[in-house]
Amino acid sequence: MSQFAPSPSVAAALEAGTPVVALESTIITHGMPYPQNLEVARQVEADIRAAGAEPATMAVIEGTLHVGLTDDQLEALAQARNVAKLSRADMAACMASGGTGATTVAATMIAAHLAGIKVFATGGIGGVHKGAEGSFDISADLMELAQTPVTVVAAGAKAILDIPKTLEVLETQGVPVIAYGQDHMPAFWSRSAGIMAPLRMDDPATIAAAHVQRAALGIPGGQLVANPIPAEAEIARDVLAPIIATATKDAQTHGITGKGVTPYLLQRIFELTEGASLTANIALVRNNARLAAAIATHLSDQAPSA
Repeated sequence: MSQFAPSPSVAAALEAGTPVVALESTIITHGMPYPQNLEVARQVEADIRAAGAEPATMAVIEGTLHVGLTDDQLEALAQARNVAKLSRADMAACMASGGTGATTVAATMIAAHLAGIKVFATGGIGGVHKGAEGSFDISADLMELAQTPVTVVAAGAKAILDIPKTLEVLETQGVPVIAYGQDHMPAFWSRSAGIMAPLRMDDPATIAAAHVQRAALGIPGGQLVANPIPAEAEIARDVLAPIIATATKDAQTHGITGKGVTPYLLQRIFELTEGASLTANIALVRNNARLAAAIATHLSDQAPSA
């Protein structure tokens, strides 16, 4: 059987050499309520098209891996219940059993690479959770970045995570972490995590060139582009810190573990910020989509082996 099913628009873009940007689907199924999730998904896709690229939202629907969704499929996924949250470990199992699942960063990278898509825009990557020295809770996203050659544009790691430890794991795995247009690492809802970034680049062309050079050197894995949230949309780090601490304590009190931690924390922070965190999240996802489209445009001019 075919490994994936491209949507008609994605198939046409890949055939024509038009730049394509991958998008995850957990933000639709696990990140926002209906109909806001559908509205945001359509807006992000529109942002990518306006920038001259084609969006490819990934999802497994009834056992088939879809690379790009039609609008009808997007609407159905936005309203679906009990959708699995897929990563490297369970993606094949979901497909084999005919299930439906939304792709995380790791699963989206796998799907993108399978389809020959080099750039992926998301909100924030997973990483090392606070207290990981006891729980060993480390996202599969980090290992995926170490082995799958996709450039991932995100607003850094989610601010609920242990960002210094996340950077340490990425460094150990040989993943380039590139802050876009600033020296400090962004922290999802905030423009700065108060930590210097390992690398800095100031234009999409250089980021695209680094992707190509990495492949030419035979170095496996992708690169993480940490794109700060627009200044007008950020929530200051000192405002967020006590809110994140409260949400984390609440998760521990309720015994939330594993894949349930991130959705719980994001929902709790949404409540504690009276919705401001979701407004910021939408702004940063759209910002990342625009940058990803610019990088993909530069990469589309490179050799097919890039």
